[in-house]
Amino acid sequence: QVQLAESGGGLVQAGDSLRLSCAVSGRTLSSLTMAWFRQAPGKEREFVTGLTWWGGSTEYTDSKTGRFTISRDNAENTVYLQMTSLNAEDTAVYVCAATTRAAVATRASEYNYWGQGTQVTVSA
Repeated sequence: QVQLAESGGGLVQAGDSLRLSCAVSGRTLSSLTMAWFRQAPGKEREFVTGLTWWGGSTEYTDSKTGRFTISRDNAENTVYLQMTSLNAEDTAVYVCAATTRAAVATRASEYNYWGQGTQVTVSA
């Protein structure tokens, strides 16, 4: 059973940086495609960025903002979301997702496993 646990959210000021973590258990990252989504109040859940690792090859998707970067630590079986130059529009619940499919997808329905989310609030 794949389980995901996010951490690292909090209240920050505009212009700050923050790194979110997604600890993965039940399966190694080498056989998972990972993604970050976010959902703000009154808005639809949106894809932020993702990565996949199959057979030693890694494929990343670019952040939609250009300010967020997804990365992984295989030893810790953890995926990260590095966020820089945060602004109020980045305020949302950030959720980690995983699937066994071999390519990054932007649709939430393509992901089988989800974390509980971590709140990021940026004060303007």
